[in-house]
Amino acid sequence: MRIIFLGTGTSMGVPVIACGCKACKSVDSHDRRMRTSALIQTNDGKNILIDIGPDFRTQMLRHDVSHLDAILRHIDAILLTHNHKDHTGGLDDIRAFNYIQRSPMQLYGNQEALDMIRHDYHYIFEPHEYEGLPEAYLNYLTGNDIFEAAGHTIVPIKAMHKTLPVLGYRIGNLVYITDANHIELAELDKVKGCDTLVLNALRKERHFSHFSL
Repeated sequence: MRIIFLGTGTSMGVPVIACGCKACKSVDSHDRRMRTSALIQTNDGKNILIDIGPDFRTQMLRHDVSHLDAILRHIDAILLTHNHKDHTGGLDDIRAFNYIQRSPMQLYGNQEALDMIRHDYHYIFEPHEYEGLPEAYLNYLTGNDIFEAAGHTIVPIKAMHKTLPVLGYRIGNLVYITDANHIELAELDKVKGCDTLVLNALRKERHFSHFSL
């Protein structure tokens, strides 16, 4: 299994527009970070995207994903962690994959995330005659049950982003959790025994809605 970190930045990205701080003025490539998203490539060639933020198109082009490997020219499922725009704002750009794959994109997320998608991207789900619109199918998750996506068993991990419910995901021995600051002990049991844990750590100082270093 392979993970490509498409973005590891904050909700505004790094550098931040109009900011003159040391990090935002830095020429270090590590200080050029887009909104948080990851592409998981499984051993059987499936591609599972976790979150699709407003930088999605640029991220795919920056990493040259469409040319990196012929097998990466498709996305088999998109897992949403929560409904904030820095994690969902690139959804309209699935159109290219709809066209190539000739099928709707399979989206997975909790009630809050998918209700927001249905509202904000209402034109996707309403009757229309225009063939160029994105196509997506919404798969609602409770966070309590193991589910199948892209032919793989996935374990949702419930967490809290201050007062907002978010989902992390375990795919095989990889666990990915972002934008969380509290995880119940029962949910932490789902993490045990993993080989790789990706966990948000926003900054050194304590934060009200994210884990810190």
